[in-house]
Amino acid sequence: MEALGLTFPNRLGLAAGYDKDGQSLRGLACLGFGHIEVGTVTRDPQAGHPRPRVFRLAENQALINRMGFPSRGVAVVRRALARGRPEGVVIGVNLGKSAATPLEDAAEDYGALVEAIGPSADYLTINVSSPNTLGLRRLQARDYLEGLLAHVGRARGSLPGRRRPLLVKLSPDLEPAELEDALGAVLATGVEGIVATNTTTARPGVDAPRASRAGGLSGRPLFVLALDQVRRAVRWSGGRIAVVGCGGVSDRDQMQAMLDAGASLVQVFTALIYQGPRIVPSLLGAKG
Repeated sequence: MEALGLTFPNRLGLAAGYDKDGQSLRGLACLGFGHIEVGTVTRDPQAGHPRPRVFRLAENQALINRMGFPSRGVAVVRRALARGRPEGVVIGVNLGKSAATPLEDAAEDYGALVEAIGPSADYLTINVSSPNTLGLRRLQARDYLEGLLAHVGRARGSLPGRRRPLLVKLSPDLEPAELEDALGAVLATGVEGIVATNTTTARPGVDAPRASRAGGLSGRPLFVLALDQVRRAVRWSGGRIAVVGCGGVSDRDQMQAMLDAGASLVQVFTALIYQGPRIVPSLLGAKG
């Protein structure tokens, strides 16, 4: 199937966060994913937040994480992709601002990442929505985002060869007006699509003792929020951008709901952790 000007073997992908440094692509490709998103990758190596920083909520089929973009750095990921990529799967790279980079310098950070890793990727995702990097979500506001994406677009334009599609990963916690502002910046700068969504700081359906943990929630409780953002984004954009549905998808009906809402592609993360490799053929039974 076609999306973002690329040919995907199927609509299901692995979201960023699972293979942060591109070390496991061949094994993950064997599971049957149509695309794999590496990252989040930062410009320089950084350790992320102190452990413990990932918490299982098995009764909710959910996770809370406060990883803080641990990354071996873009040079390591570039070398990993250069060693050989699996055939028959689209490889995206998710890019994040380094924790040490001030917000006012974020555009330069992202631009440098695009130039460094862009030639090795099939598409690139700009992550401005993790709740675990201080201040990062402020970059979703149109006064920040439009300038940042314009800078990233110029960096993308300098890459050799074909044009790499750009996506922006947005938060499920954006209010409708905030989502529309972000989508306006995406359309104004020629970005091809969005990933809807990242993790949430809300705690829908999570017991109070667990809900007090800081970090972003993923898994089943996120699905309703993510689906709502997909619907809003598709409706507001009128099909002018691609929307990748990501957040809490853990069964065939939920994947079908994402596709029915207008998602071009769907990504999973937490469901793979709880259900294992069988989640892939199960979800690929969805029509659309």
